[in-house]
Amino acid sequence: QVQLQESGGGLVQAGGSLRLSCAASGRTFSSYAMAWFRQAPGKEREFVAGITWSGRGSSTYYADSVKGRFTISRDIAKNTVYLQMNSLKPEDTAVYYCAGDPLPPNIRSAGAYDYWGQGTQVTVSS
Repeated sequence: QVQLQESGGGLVQAGGSLRLSCAASGRTFSSYAMAWFRQAPGKEREFVAGITWSGRGSSTYYADSVKGRFTISRDIAKNTVYLQMNSLKPEDTAVYYCAGDPLPPNIRSAGAYDYWGQGTQVTVSS
């Protein structure tokens, strides 16, 4: 059974940093597209960052709201995806979810992913 498990969330002051991890188990995700989404109270789940892998290496994608502050990366040997979040803002407060799929038609669409983690809470205080 495929499982994704997030960790690394917590409470941080504005301007601080956190690193989220998403450990995959049940199968090798080396060729999968992986992404981070977030959902704040009363809002829809939104794309944060995504990463794909091919023989030529990785490609990364970011929401405009996090570009330059967040970095997505993966360790294939560990079957783990990371989200380094710097210069955090109160508006980054949300539950962050890891998602994976062999071939999402739209890497920025939550509906394109078959596998999801349970989420980890990130709270940024002002």
